Amino acid sequence: MDWTKLLSSERIRRSTPTDRRNAFESDYGRIIYSPALRRMHDKTQVFPLTTDDNIHSRLTHSNEVMSLGYTFGIKLSESEKFQRITGKTESELFRIIPILLQNICLVHDIGNSPFGHFGETIICNYFKELFEREKEYFNTLNPHQKSDFVHYDGNAQGLRVLTKLQTLNDPFGLNLTYATLASSIKYPNFKKINKLKKKEKETIGEIFNDNFIENNKHGIFYSELEYFNLIVNETGLKLEDRELRHPLCYLMEAADTIAYLCMDMEDGFNKGIYSLDHIAKKFGQHKEIEVCREVYDILTDKFQDETYKIVNARIKLIAYFVKISFDNFINNLDRIENGTYNEELIEDDKDNVYEIVKSFSTEIFKSREINNLESTGYSVIVGLLEFYIDFIFLKKDDSFANRTTALISKSIIDAAIEENLIKTCQRKIENIIKDLQSKQKIFQEKGNTDNKLNKNINKTLAIQKYFSKLSPIYMEQFEKQKKQKLTTEEYKRLSKVRFKIVKNINPCFNDLDLYYKLRVVVDFISGMTDQYALKHYQKISGQRIN
Repeated sequence: MDWTKLLSSERIRRSTPTDRRNAFESDYGRIIYSPALRRMHDKTQVFPLTTDDNIHSRLTHSNEVMSLGYTFGIKLSESEKFQRITGKTESELFRIIPILLQNICLVHDIGNSPFGHFGETIICNYFKELFEREKEYFNTLNPHQKSDFVHYDGNAQGLRVLTKLQTLNDPFGLNLTYATLASSIKYPNFKKINKLKKKEKETIGEIFNDNFIENNKHGIFYSELEYFNLIVNETGLKLEDRELRHPLCYLMEAADTIAYLCMDMEDGFNKGIYSLDHIAKKFGQHKEIEVCREVYDILTDKFQDETYKIVNARIKLIAYFVKISFDNFINNLDRIENGTYNEELIEDDKDNVYEIVKSFSTEIFKSREINNLESTGYSVIVGLLEFYIDFIFLKKDDSFANRTTALISKSIIDAAIEENLIKTCQRKIENIIKDLQSKQKIFQEKGNTDNKLNKNINKTLAIQKYFSKLSPIYMEQFEKQKKQKLTTEEYKRLSKVRFKIVKNINPCFNDLDLYYKLRVVVDFISGMTDQYALKHYQKISGQRIN
């Protein structure tokens, strides 16, 4: 891999610096002010719909992950080996690596649905059943498009949030640097996931050997495939027929795992799911491991209170995992770069301390409180999906569909239109002409004429002719923009052409194709906070009126 490419500060849409910040520092500002980040304050980390301010939300968790990412960034910048590999000095790296790792750690969960990972499972299962039940209706979706819903994943949704959904009159989202986007993609995979490949191999009696870490989940939606290819090409992450993880992604994943494991242990104690003695006993069973012995000694210290003990046990474990992860990263960097290292950094530990701490998370998810709240989450998400899918698609009645789409955030619909502007507008014009000509034919068969109808046909044909002149200009400028060649004046011209197209044709939700209509519904629901999802479900189901 080429670290000049891996640390690319270019963007899909050219952006001119306006102050002394470098591109990655600018990325941080774009992320911090994004609505998607703010909504994470009320999204489940472990305990859904909790009113306990001491328990983690997705946002507090992401801040802690960001702190660990910054720690990794400092250590990496100080590493002489990394300085040699990148060809950059310590001071140069200090302006790049810590802030870049902060950025990707901060956004690592930005695409997560309400009610945590259980929310993702609910969405997946819903669409599996829907596509099986309504095969004929959804048969125009291609396999990749279907997989986006059947194997829905918050990581893939995260890339969509960053590149599309934070729209400002163009389909570039937050327009982050290639390096930030590339290193934020945990699963650069739009093909079959490992679990399915393994199952297919076993069916024909073969052994599955290509268990690459980047293919563990469906990480790239059909809608972001073009941008994904740009990101891969710009950062040089292609190896033969594989798209590899960005090396810094391994550190982001380690920071994520360290944060949620250690804080899950603490949250479980704070919620009374288990006692301090229970935690101490587990570590006491492994006193031959130095860190376990040290944690046990902290937890059994008779002269300290419980808060001191749990906090210092967490600090000790975080320090241990940070060292293990960083050492594994530096020692295996060559294997990471050539795609032969397929482990999570924190799990690559002969003492398996990871498994000891993970056991507390397992206990939390078995608790009655979690299961009760997740049952609520199930009812809410399924209820929302059933309402929107049924009213927009299955009832086949415009009066239902129009009332329902009016409830969806306009910015989400606009984002879907923006990324398919020309196709969507062309579809609208063709449908209008087809409808008008059909009505004209009926009149003519009856020997009648309708001057108003003829005027509407001529007016629409004139718009089509006007559009056919504008659309090549738009596409030429748009494609040029993605190749980093658009000047400020050309971008202004692109904006003017776009404005003329939208003003004359006024595309709306109904003009989108089937895939993007489904995409809008899932974008809307997955972007909800837990409380908003609950209240919205109660409103549409008649359980509340305000």
